[in-house]
Amino acid sequence: MAGETGKLNQGWVYQDRVDRAAAGLTLLAYYSQHYRHSTEQTWRDRILAGQILVEDGPASPQQILRSGQRLTYHRPPWVEPTVPLDFAVLYEDADLLVVAKPAGLPVMPAGGFLEHTLLRQLQKRYPQSSPVPIHRLGRGTSGLVLLARSPQARSHLTQQMRDRQMHKVYWALAVGNAPMDRFRIEQPIGKIPHPQLGHLYGVTPDGAFARSDCQVLRRDRDQMLVEVTILTGRPHQIRIHLAAAGFPLVGDPLYGAGGQPQLTPIAPEAPRDPEAIALPGDCGYWLHAQTLAFRHPQTQAPIEVCCPAPSPFGQPAHS
Repeated sequence: MAGETGKLNQGWVYQDRVDRAAAGLTLLAYYSQHYRHSTEQTWRDRILAGQILVEDGPASPQQILRSGQRLTYHRPPWVEPTVPLDFAVLYEDADLLVVAKPAGLPVMPAGGFLEHTLLRQLQKRYPQSSPVPIHRLGRGTSGLVLLARSPQARSHLTQQMRDRQMHKVYWALAVGNAPMDRFRIEQPIGKIPHPQLGHLYGVTPDGAFARSDCQVLRRDRDQMLVEVTILTGRPHQIRIHLAAAGFPLVGDPLYGAGGQPQLTPIAPEAPRDPEAIALPGDCGYWLHAQTLAFRHPQTQAPIEVCCPAPSPFGQPAHS
């Protein structure tokens, strides 16, 4: 099942609180500087159309903001990009869910996606106890997502994530061939300025510690199938790490060799402006969350869930 083409969603309300650093800015400058995905003229038009309120009242683009003021942006309904909405439930009990997410389906609402997300589809299926994701997968990544169904389960599973007690294994199709069968990548990952998003993530000298343990499962002429076990869970860690090692993911529009985001114009998806630069949510790369192991939040029993990779990944070479 895919999202309904041409159907408007319900719109969304975004709220901000003016902090001390932003006090003294005009309303137009605040939105133009904080949310660069839209142009200054677009934000001006939204303010003049009454879509942005200050303390629930109408405002002008040149209104000076004070610290502590509440800003509300009423985004009108829009047509979301069509994505696959089917997902499989691989494990379920009163405390948690493990589902298999298809590539192309965002986990959480963001950007152009509201209804066409895994979270919203789960809320529709489980209206009495909406599951909460414990971790996220990139939109273009397929495979296992763990969700909690109670506050207690969420707290316990999140603590396992923080304590690095959760075992996560991925399959990746990478460009090139590593000279060794096993290798470890420990490049630090941190924020990098981005002209539209403000920042995104890449290899930085002062970034947070990140570790990926890699094993080559199969070698083809110009690419390889790599099993990656991540000790840490930094944003886009596997995409960044393999690119930093000189083996970017096949089809990745954002992270090239060196682990830095590509900021030159690229058009991986038709609806976007052909001059738009790649964003983290753009698809095309091949990454799959294959195995997830953790302890049950109530019984402490070990649980391991596996999700076979889609056919394009192929199979490991026979030893």
